[in-house]
Amino acid sequence: MESDNDEIKERLIEDFRPRLKQHISVEPVLDYILFIENDQKELIRQKAKTEGDPAAANLLITAVLKKPHSPGWFKEFVDALSNAGCQLAADYMQDNLPEPEVEAENDTCVRLIRILIPSLLDMNTNQVCPHCSAKDLITQEDSEIVKTTNKGNRSGARELLKRIIMRGRPGWFSTFLDVLRVTQHRDLYQLMSGASQKVIFLTLVYIFSDLYNAQSTEPRLPNTDGGPEKADIVLRDYQRDVARPALEGKNIIICLPTGSGKTRVAVYITKKHLDDRREGGQSGKVVVLVNKVPLVEQHFSSEFLPFLKDRYKVERVSGDSQLKISFTEIVKNNDVIICTAQILENYLERSVSGDDEGVHLSDLTLIVIDECHHTQKGGVYNHIMMRFLKQKHKNSRLKKEEKEPVPLPQILGLTASPGVGGATKMEKAEEHILRICANLDASGIMTWNLGEYKKQEAKKIIVNVEDRKMDPFGDVIKKIMNAIHEHAELNPTFELGSQNYEQWVVQTERDATKEENHKVRVCAEHLRRYNEGLQLSNTIRMCDAFNFLNKYQEEEMKSKTAPDSDVVIQITRTERFLFNLFKDNQQELLELAKQPQYENDSLSKLRAKILQEFSSREEARGIIFTKTRRSAIALSQWIQENPKFDDIGVKASYVIGGGDQSVVKPMTSAEQKDVLKKFSNGKVNLLIATTVAEEGLDISACNFVIRYGLVTNEISMIQARGRARAEDSSYTLVETKNSGVAEKECVNEYRINMMNKAIEKIRALNKADYDKKIMEYQIQAIMEEKIRMTKKKQKGIKNENATELKLNCRGCSKLACTGENIQIIENMHRVNVSSEFSELFILRENSTLQERRLDYETNGYITCKDCGQRWGSMMLFRGIECPCLHVKNFAVTLNGKKISKCSKWSELPVKFQAFDYAEHANRMAPSSDDDSDAE
Repeated sequence: MESDNDEIKERLIEDFRPRLKQHISVEPVLDYILFIENDQKELIRQKAKTEGDPAAANLLITAVLKKPHSPGWFKEFVDALSNAGCQLAADYMQDNLPEPEVEAENDTCVRLIRILIPSLLDMNTNQVCPHCSAKDLITQEDSEIVKTTNKGNRSGARELLKRIIMRGRPGWFSTFLDVLRVTQHRDLYQLMSGASQKVIFLTLVYIFSDLYNAQSTEPRLPNTDGGPEKADIVLRDYQRDVARPALEGKNIIICLPTGSGKTRVAVYITKKHLDDRREGGQSGKVVVLVNKVPLVEQHFSSEFLPFLKDRYKVERVSGDSQLKISFTEIVKNNDVIICTAQILENYLERSVSGDDEGVHLSDLTLIVIDECHHTQKGGVYNHIMMRFLKQKHKNSRLKKEEKEPVPLPQILGLTASPGVGGATKMEKAEEHILRICANLDASGIMTWNLGEYKKQEAKKIIVNVEDRKMDPFGDVIKKIMNAIHEHAELNPTFELGSQNYEQWVVQTERDATKEENHKVRVCAEHLRRYNEGLQLSNTIRMCDAFNFLNKYQEEEMKSKTAPDSDVVIQITRTERFLFNLFKDNQQELLELAKQPQYENDSLSKLRAKILQEFSSREEARGIIFTKTRRSAIALSQWIQENPKFDDIGVKASYVIGGGDQSVVKPMTSAEQKDVLKKFSNGKVNLLIATTVAEEGLDISACNFVIRYGLVTNEISMIQARGRARAEDSSYTLVETKNSGVAEKECVNEYRINMMNKAIEKIRALNKADYDKKIMEYQIQAIMEEKIRMTKKKQKGIKNENATELKLNCRGCSKLACTGENIQIIENMHRVNVSSEFSELFILRENSTLQERRLDYETNGYITCKDCGQRWGSMMLFRGIECPCLHVKNFAVTLNGKKISKCSKWSELPVKFQAFDYAEHANRMAPSSDDDSDAE
């Protein structure tokens, strides 16, 4: 029984820890506590000196909660708080709590004091302090400390205010005002109690109190007389449990493991939401947001359409769809719209900018946000929710002014893991998750019993690998790299083939470009490719690494060969040295790449694991996650070419991302869809994928998942592990050199445990504390957004003169053009159509560059006529050839200052003139007529 009481008391202290930290003066409290050891007290005192009372109070509370407890420990702790003058802290421990409204007002007063501190520091501390002591705003001991601190009036005032706030029970604010009046601090008294104070006070009340109560309306109960549910939507008990608050109209986050039916729950909530509104005589409008194009079709065809099509209109829109042009009409004419988040954001922005009607948040009644853990750090989900939070804030003011608020949609977030945001401490993990809850305006985070789910997790295996005893292929590459170091007089201190070396060589190349040191620049470019070759040989086959290096050299040689025999492209002494260096070692690398005994151990272990999985199961199905697109393609090819895999029925294919950031050709969404369909129907049973397949994509239940040299964060780990959800499934990590798989996995396991505990602690918070934290984080987010937008506007001002911009060839430093000759098409493409510029470049064909849009297409690239350096691509814009420049291919000078790194045009504060199509078309017309006459 005593043990039960101790647990209740521990829980009480833990629940009020955030409050206690702010209202405990550590030094006097320690004097009254006997059950804490002296060495621990000393640590707490030291913490107070170095980090202040709140941090020390946190350590004190931890010491108080340390087991085993001595008899009467709780009473001794409460008495210590009272005797030390920490009355508000003692009140919390004795269930003598202020009313929520009183507590909220008290918190507002504290914030007001903190806002006005710069002015309050001018008070006469020697006059004010005795009155504060007489009015019990501070203790006698506090008064002595303030006098000791008062070496300068401002330092004493700061200490006095800190102690008033720390001690203050509700009501202290009016007492402090009275002290200012009595001590003749009229200016400060008027500031605190007059018009200025009212303005600040009301502002804070609007911001904090109204937002705090914005969701305090009675919950709407789900309809219960609409007849039996359709048999085709059946939820398990845990799914119904997590859905309950959303069915009552509340904003929530549903956190369920991959494969546990989050999307099905969302479909159920969507249907009930629309049913309830229809039966209440109101229309409903639901938008389902996803962060990947393939997910649009997946959610549409597999989940929402099958269950809702009998009663509601369901449509999908993505970047690949022509329907995005008429998105406003799509929203008007359908009940459920599944789309990528960026499309909704674009049309929300249109409604504000006045470009056209656009879409308003008030048009929607429910927004479902898939993978909602991305609602942070300036992502598109965050932009949408920031609009929501700002309107919620405005609605609070409108209610105060007795005006009609703008309707806002209900929010439903879905995630398998909110993560911990890189946190190393529980407090920061809680903060990270609470911020996501705040960004989504969630009244709570609903989850399933994680312990129950643990029983269903895939069996985890870590495969360690050994370093090669001999690596002659890698040795030859290192020999080449060292020869380049000597030629360029470079002295790197990092291991060749490592990530640190890659970072060093990238920076070296940038510095050399800025300094116009062509020798070092071109050497750095080649070193970067050789370093990547080393990394590839440690991950995939040596022949794949060789093919990569060989292709790079061929492309470089090709760039030095002009298509027109009249043009001679110069080759520098350093370039000739580099070409010959590879040529001298090419044959040896080719021969070594054919020697299987020198392959890396990682590949051997991967081969053994695949063979084991497919040999021990009748119908095996698995996914291999790897780091890069290049390795995914190479591994797929390796498996397809190996007869042993074919003998046991392995049918492999790869799936990679659709973005064009990589030099490797991306996959279109249609290609992704085709591969995933084959994987679903068994035509493919082994998928090699980059992280694109970790999150969200509906991939049929797998027997095994292998992460090959790839460990990112805890969210990715949970997503990948969740793919192995067939019975008796396995989750394997195979190390590769320099990957640190085992160590990173341990860190991720620790963070997952931390995340689960943080979620439980957040769920255990009482409603008032939870709502208060959410409210504060929302206000902070709104203020940060305002600052960010102000900076963005300032940064976006294009006020530099285009004539002061110079673009020099990155390869030979020749002046290519100045900014006055550059024009912009569709606010996106920078082109130079001047006749002078056309004399400086060569047009080359490039079949991989073919790209068709509504108004333009590209099918070739342009290079420097002198050195062969690529400059950009040739656009055909409405029948006019326009050389389109890529700024990353130039050394940039602005106002006489060289810019070391510039990879995007948007980074330059220069406004270019718009491309005048009519002018150029008219200019070309005479020459076209001449050609016709000649014929």
